[in-house]
Amino acid sequence: MTNTLKATSMDHVNMNVRNLAKTVEFYKNLFGFEVRKEDNSPNKLDAPSKIIGNDSIKICLYEDPHVTPAGGIAHFGFHVENFEDIMQKCKELGVEVLYDGPIDFEKSRSVYIKDPTGYDIELSEVVGGGL
Repeated sequence: MTNTLKATSMDHVNMNVRNLAKTVEFYKNLFGFEVRKEDNSPNKLDAPSKIIGNDSIKICLYEDPHVTPAGGIAHFGFHVENFEDIMQKCKELGVEVLYDGPIDFEKSRSVYIKDPTGYDIELSEVVGGGL
């Protein structure tokens, strides 16, 4: 098993998160994402932000301690190259797996998890579900 899950596709998503540091650590520990850009602007109107990711995926994070995921993103998905490692990695990191594990679809399987703010993430075995 590798140290992190190998997410291989999605361009980017911008999202508000409750705790920037905790969220960065979550994505770093699970996927190996690194901070690509950081803005801790002294302008009090701008929220602290970081862009994290890898060569294929970027997530723009803006800290808002009062944000809730309700009514926003239903979920976003990553294709995971080492799909078979998901359950063990989530167990190691104490990441809750929804629906009691992998869900079988016609041409793929997916595992659903939540990040620290409560956003659902779909981890897919086949890019685009094989569609």
